[in-house]
Formats: sequence, structure tokens, C-alpha cells
Amino acid sequence: MSAAGQDWRCALGAVWRAACLGALLCAAAGPVPAAAQSDGPRSATAGAASAIDDGEDIRDIRGPKTVPGAWPLAALIVGALLLAIAGLGVWRWRGRAKRARALSLAEETLQRLDAIRPLMQPSSAREFGISASEIVRTYIERRFDVVATQRTTEEFLQGLLENSHAALAAHRPLLADFLQQCDFVKFAGVSLASPDMEALFQSARKFVLETSQPAGA
Repeated sequence: MSAAGQDWRCALGAVWRAACLGALLCAAAGPVPAAAQSDGPRSATAGAASAIDDGEDIRDIRGPKTVPGAWPLAALIVGALLLAIAGLGVWRWRGRAKRARALSLAEETLQRLDAIRPLMQPSSAREFGISASEIVRTYIERRFDVVATQRTTEEFLQGLLENSHAALAAHRPLLADFLQQCDFVKFAGVSLASPDMEALFQSARKFVLETSQPAGA
């Protein structure tokens, strides 16, 4: 059973329990038989004898009288429970529907870039360069259907000159600068200052945002 189905099953179970509670409360506050009324302080036997002596028929015992109980309060409680359960169900359903929406490639890539922000420190510059390069190369492969992760930077940039995709070719200078700086960090052990890593990060974001939509969209 899906998570949404389980949520609604729990909500329906809660509604059923609330209805049972309301029924019990209403039953407890039901009609209370009032004491049989007499015409005076005389006993029932004396009253009946007097009625016979006076030639009157014996009157039937009066039925139970309804004494106002707690049913309005019970109804309010049940109504409040039902409203709370319905609100909870709608809130959880909307939350799951929002989470269930699949991320676009650009959104997924931007999230991965944001996740490596903690690496933007001089002590972890190499890890940042490796991660940033891998994220951007993976995005290029999936977005433009070209091989990027299994090529050196020189091979990849040379391939861009032969690629017919105008949007990708237009970003060749930006990609060249980005990938070459990542290579310096990965292979030459060059340590980047925080502003330099921020500039790399922003260039990666810019590339993803500018190429996330098809040309002419």
C-alpha cells in the first residue's frame, strides 16, 4: 500500500473512532426517566384507592421525561475531532504530493552543487574541485547526450568544437576556465582561496541555469 493510502486509512480509522466516541457520549446523555408524579405526598396505593373511591379510572404511569444531558457538548467534541482529522489528512496529502514531484535535471544538479558548499574551504579545496567537476560533467552528459566524464579536459573541450549543439558550444570559454581550474586543484595540488572557490561555484550555477531550457524555450 502507498504512503498516501496508509495516511487515508489512518484518517478513516480515526474518524470511525471519533464517531464511536460521539455515539457513546450521546448514549450516556440520553433520556433519564423522571420519577412518577403524584398528586400529593400520598403514596401511590393511597392515590389509587382515592381515585377508585371518587369513581375515577386509575391513570397510567407517566412515561419517562427527557432531561437535557451533555449531547451538545458531545456533538461539539466529535465535530472538532472530525475537522482536525480532515485538516491533518489534507496537510499530509499535500506534503507527500509536493515531495513526490520529480526534480528536473537542473534542479537536481543545483541541489548537488549546494551540497558541496561545506567543502569550499582552503583545507578541502581539492575535494571541492573534484566534486564540482564531476557534478558539471555529469550534467553535461545527461543534458546534451555527450561523453564528458570519461574524457580529459582537453579531449572534452576539443569535442565541443565538433559538437553541433549551439548552446553547449557557446559556453565553451566558461567551461574551459571552470574545468581547467578544477584540474589545477585536483592534479597540481593548487590551493584556492575562498573567493576563487566561490567564483567557481557561481560559474557552475550560471552554466546550469543558462542551459537548463532548450534553445528558444
